[in-house]
Amino acid sequence: MEFLGLIIMQNKIKQETAGVLCELRQANIRTLMVTGDNMLTAISVARDCGMVRAHEKVIIADAVPPKDFQSASITWHYTENPAQTVKDNQTVEINLEEGMYDKQQTLQEQSYHFAVSGRAFAVITEYFPHLVQKLVLRATVFARMAPDQKTQLVEVLQSIDYTVGMCGDGANDCGALKRAHSGISLSELEASVASPFTSSTSNISCVPNLIREGRAALITSFCVFKFMALYSIIQYLSVTLLYSILSNLGDFQFLFIDIAIILIIAFTMSLNPAWKDLVWRRPPSSLISGPLLCSVLTQILTCLVFQVLAFLLVRQQSWYEIWTPQSDACNVSSSSLSHSQNTTSPHDHKNIRNYENTTLFYVSSFQYLAVAIVFSKGKPFRQPIYKNWPFMLSCIGLYTFLLLIMLYPIPAIDSFLEIVCVPHNWRITLVVIVIVNAAVSFMLEILILDIILWRLVFRGNQGVNRPTEPSSAATPQVANDHWGSSFLSWLFCQRNKAPSVRYMHLALELQDDSDWPPRPSTVTYASDPQSHISAPL
Repeated sequence: MEFLGLIIMQNKIKQETAGVLCELRQANIRTLMVTGDNMLTAISVARDCGMVRAHEKVIIADAVPPKDFQSASITWHYTENPAQTVKDNQTVEINLEEGMYDKQQTLQEQSYHFAVSGRAFAVITEYFPHLVQKLVLRATVFARMAPDQKTQLVEVLQSIDYTVGMCGDGANDCGALKRAHSGISLSELEASVASPFTSSTSNISCVPNLIREGRAALITSFCVFKFMALYSIIQYLSVTLLYSILSNLGDFQFLFIDIAIILIIAFTMSLNPAWKDLVWRRPPSSLISGPLLCSVLTQILTCLVFQVLAFLLVRQQSWYEIWTPQSDACNVSSSSLSHSQNTTSPHDHKNIRNYENTTLFYVSSFQYLAVAIVFSKGKPFRQPIYKNWPFMLSCIGLYTFLLLIMLYPIPAIDSFLEIVCVPHNWRITLVVIVIVNAAVSFMLEILILDIILWRLVFRGNQGVNRPTEPSSAATPQVANDHWGSSFLSWLFCQRNKAPSVRYMHLALELQDDSDWPPRPSTVTYASDPQSHISAPL
């Protein structure tokens, strides 16, 4: 037998991996590596793909079970920074050294990651249950993990209120894929049976796409819900005002609103595709949330004000009278109106045809379209509405039709919809009311919801890993936002409010813990849950 040489097999990181992980990090989405490879190999890969950056520390938690009357213990090893080029083009290997601890800068101010092996994870889970949540909060690398340990890790992350997504391509990932909130199989074999999503590509580039599509679908659901809620409230306001004069909307008016406006708009407004970029801002996770409720309430008040305004204004017009079949406000002057005409015709026992009904029908029809456009916002989760051609064509068509029958009445349509003729000056006034109503609705939605509530108040649910702005960004606008945020947070009782999710609360606790993370090369022994002992080697 002759020795011919060595074969070195290299499994490189996929070309798309680093870019996807960078995109997820910029979107404030935490990424973890759960692998069956060796610990140092996993740490090296994590650095190469950007999960652990060059200036960040990696702390290996090496746990051993009880043995020979010694309790279970965890030894904390600090790894060096990644290999750096030195003289003669030689490189420094990854070693475990005590000297990497910088005493001039506390680790609370440094960025660090924990690395845990499957053996250590089992020991820590059994003998150090009080440290499990602290570890997973900052752990990035999990090596030599068994299939059941992957599932257990997903459950621990969920216990501190993380929304967990899992990617896997093998049968050993099935349990974790099924247990995660969103599991993505990267193959069409065993893993695809257990996971709710299966990618046609064998890399993680599908993850940002799934998140973007999921956020767009969630926002679309909220938009349609808000639109249907406003549709009911707007119609309720119209009917209530008409009930005050013993009137109501006509049957064909209801039919026109429900089929020609609501049905078409509710269907087409949900066709906006997802936004092209994955942003750090997250959509509301509940219908009962501050931004959504404020949005709905402000639009309700706006519609109420303009309907009441139109209802009262029409009764103040000089040509106004209680409508009868002989009334012709379009062709007679106020001086020719006789008092004897101010009686309701016995032929219209439902009192549908009157000036109040016609006015509120026009105003409310435009309000349906206005709130639909206001709620169909695009960036940062969906494409702009002008890219949703079915919705745009529907709105333009309905606006054109309503303006046509309002400014240039057609007798056949007026008879079908049971609306009456009003003077041209009043029609122009209605156009002005409709335009001002739409403008106010748009400004309130943008000013109150997008600027005040989202930018300055409801930002506490963005997580502890939100990207921080550089110090050079201290511009007057940033300063104004800071002071505005402080004032409005105090006004809305948000300033000293405790975090609503467990992992944020835990992160705040660890910021005040001077003994966390443990010092280099110290050992933590299993003891009473109320205390733990750390000693240097």
